[in-house]
Amino acid sequence: MTHQVGLTIITEIKAGEGEDIKQLLKAMSDNVVCNSVIPFGKFSNIHFARLFVLDESIDLNGRVIPPSLVFMSECDAPLNRHLNELVDIAGEGLDKIYSHCVDYINLSEITRKRRLAYLRSKMVNASAYYVNTVGRTVQQIRQESQLRNAIQDFLDHAQQDWSGNSSLEVRAKIQAYIRSERTLNWARKPPAQPGLFFKLKEALHLVGMPLLVLVLLPVLIPAFPIWLLLLRIHELSDAAPHLKPDDAHIQELTDLEDLVAQNQFGAVGYVKPGWFRQLTVWGILLAANYGTRHIFNKENLAGVKTIHFARWVVLNEKRRVIFASNYDGSLESYMDDFIDKVAWGLNAVFSNGVGFPRTNWLIFDGAKNEQAFKDHLRIHQIPTQVWYSAYDHLTALNIANNAKIRAGLYSKMSETKAEEWLRLL
Repeated sequence: MTHQVGLTIITEIKAGEGEDIKQLLKAMSDNVVCNSVIPFGKFSNIHFARLFVLDESIDLNGRVIPPSLVFMSECDAPLNRHLNELVDIAGEGLDKIYSHCVDYINLSEITRKRRLAYLRSKMVNASAYYVNTVGRTVQQIRQESQLRNAIQDFLDHAQQDWSGNSSLEVRAKIQAYIRSERTLNWARKPPAQPGLFFKLKEALHLVGMPLLVLVLLPVLIPAFPIWLLLLRIHELSDAAPHLKPDDAHIQELTDLEDLVAQNQFGAVGYVKPGWFRQLTVWGILLAANYGTRHIFNKENLAGVKTIHFARWVVLNEKRRVIFASNYDGSLESYMDDFIDKVAWGLNAVFSNGVGFPRTNWLIFDGAKNEQAFKDHLRIHQIPTQVWYSAYDHLTALNIANNAKIRAGLYSKMSETKAEEWLRLL
């Protein structure tokens, strides 16, 4: 199978042991690839992974939400293989981490089966999940980067003046070079595609959701004006103060950013109180999940092309929502991208959260209030203590470009197309 899946594991931390976990995570982050707890570099199918602590919080009704540890990963299917690799490669490391969490196995009774059962029992499904390009595996991304570098080295070091050759002649020389390199034999075949079962499941979802909406139209049409009226009443009455993030919080976040070509982002917030906002969030995330699965699944999230993966996870009995993403460039450019290209989408989802800048009919204003929106994000952003990328030197554009190089290596081309293909190098 060659599609991607996301794993989210959320565990409650034992009272008084939050700082112990943070210290352990800090030690892991010093060498995230080869650390002794979870050596992420040994995994063959993980694109990105992160661990972070959600500190104790007081909900909107004054109830205490205990601190929790969140593990998230984006990996190539099947998920069962990923879970088994976690237990087999990092079993003792998992013990070190989760012994600080509620309900973990007694250390004298630990077995592989019990570790696996514990992880499964703490899994939480994402309400919506975005993949930059469905079916592009870790192996494919790494191999296609290797291919581009190999071709570039060949062109740079070949004892030949290329200026007298046509584009098709240069391409023919590159093809001959690839055929001569046994380690690059894989490049002569197209990459694997998602399996038949996955395609059938997605096709059923693609058709099934619109059919369900069609069946419900007699209810939805008369309900829609009522929903619009209630929405406007809530928008006019909900508090939307422009708060500024704390300097120490910003410093903690910036210390974890701009270390490689990519960045991670994570934020958590409370859903506004009442059944109306709960219902609206549910409906919007349902629509977002449909869009990310069937519309925005090829290198483009409504105009934003710098995101590798993103997910929305509802937790704490639907009182809070986590948003997490892996993206290219700086946070400032990331936020500007969203404001300029998909502010309506931000508003539709995040305006149901406490403190979001005031929206107008759900999709207008809100994030367009640029500074208020950016401050809101920073306030709700959470530090990611451990973050791993399997290809942290590659942007989404690099990855897409490398895939085009491979795809064009042996396809039929005119001189003009061959010239365009060479420009990809």
